[in-house]
Amino acid sequence: MATINTNVPALTAQAYLRAAHRDLQATLERLASGLKINRGADDPAGLIISENLRADIAAVGQAIDNTQRASLVISTAEGALNEVNALLIDIQDLIVQAANRGAMSDDEIQANQLQINSAVDSITRISNTTTFAGRKLINGELDYVTSGVPWSAIGALQIHQAQFGNRTYIPVQVNVTQSAQHGELLFTSGRLLDGVSIDLAGNLGTVSLTFRASATASEMVAAINVVSDATGVSAVLSSDPNRGFRLLSRGFGTDQWVSVRTLPNAAGATMDMYARDSGGALSKVERDYGQDAQATINGANSIGRGQNLILNTSTLNIDLTLADDFGTGSFNFAITGGGMLFQVGPEVNTNLQVNLGIPSMAANRLGNRSLGYLSQIVTGGEYSLVAGGETRAQKIVAEALRQVAATRGRLGAFERNTLDTNINQLQITLENLTASQSAIRDADFAEETSRLTRNQILVNVGNTVLAIANATPQTVLALLGS
Repeated sequence: MATINTNVPALTAQAYLRAAHRDLQATLERLASGLKINRGADDPAGLIISENLRADIAAVGQAIDNTQRASLVISTAEGALNEVNALLIDIQDLIVQAANRGAMSDDEIQANQLQINSAVDSITRISNTTTFAGRKLINGELDYVTSGVPWSAIGALQIHQAQFGNRTYIPVQVNVTQSAQHGELLFTSGRLLDGVSIDLAGNLGTVSLTFRASATASEMVAAINVVSDATGVSAVLSSDPNRGFRLLSRGFGTDQWVSVRTLPNAAGATMDMYARDSGGALSKVERDYGQDAQATINGANSIGRGQNLILNTSTLNIDLTLADDFGTGSFNFAITGGGMLFQVGPEVNTNLQVNLGIPSMAANRLGNRSLGYLSQIVTGGEYSLVAGGETRAQKIVAEALRQVAATRGRLGAFERNTLDTNINQLQITLENLTASQSAIRDADFAEETSRLTRNQILVNVGNTVLAIANATPQTVLALLGS
């Protein structure tokens, strides 16, 4: 049927031409933006998923940045501790040199003391000036803050890590079920019946002693204590001299021991020593070992080594030393703040945060309550070289070296095993999330260029077909004979 009022072929051609134009514009937009999804109408479900992935990618990327920054903080602190360690080694050398008093003049010892003074001042200066982005790292600002610590029960306390979570403070309850003990041997007589020679040994070494017949307990105690720095064994006279004396190892725990072995002589005399068993009964022995303390901390079993109790859990890492005269029993204190909180995960919750404390490295904090502190070995201090305190000064420096090395080790382990592994894991996560987001949202240029060619052809064909359809009504004129 030939009509001119309604050109159905032209309408059909227009519809297809509009669709071809629409597809061509969408293809050009994808090629220009590089994205398969530019608006919600392109793929609503894909848009939702890809936006969630983009948020995850941004959070993971920030977590990587946070962890890298935390690693820089730890590296800065560890580098400063390396300098402190070097200064302590120099101080130790000067102390050992000054102990050679037979070959050292007073002026040389004074010169060594001046060098020690300078080194100790430098340690405190490093402690006070080591900063990262304005935050001081090793002056105690990042150490944990405690409240209610019973120092009558605790000789030393160090909190390495504590996770507060939603708590404003962390209660700590310590229940000591087994006390720390020295290695101990008993001589139960007030005097020797016969002369005897013995090998006296402890953790530090062995010496030979000879006692005359009828030597009293007090005389033997005096002779043993003269060489206690060589053996690590000290003697304590019983309250009743006729009941003999006790031999005690210098330290506590199962790695501390005391031994007395009688050397053979013509008379066959012996020096009998005794130890108490768990029931308190005496048995004749030559060697006795100490006993480690055992305790629970917040209900978890701690590791006991001598007087030291160590707890290392996901929420609390604590190291404390019991006082020498503390037996068994319970005490409490609280951790109220402090430490460094690092956000190392893409979500803000306790599982994705780590907390670490760094104690003060100032001279008045290196050492301990029983030995003394590094600040006490400078001029005017009771353990200075000029005051003849080489022996105690060396012990203080040895303890300071141990503390610095232990802190460096913890920081290194934290950087390597926590931060570095976290970065590696987050980078893998970031790669996978990015790949997933790309598969959903990014345009496939090979596919889009094929579509472009197809849509260009369809537009050109549509224009041609529409022109033909518009020309079709002209055939009606032929019917009019024109």
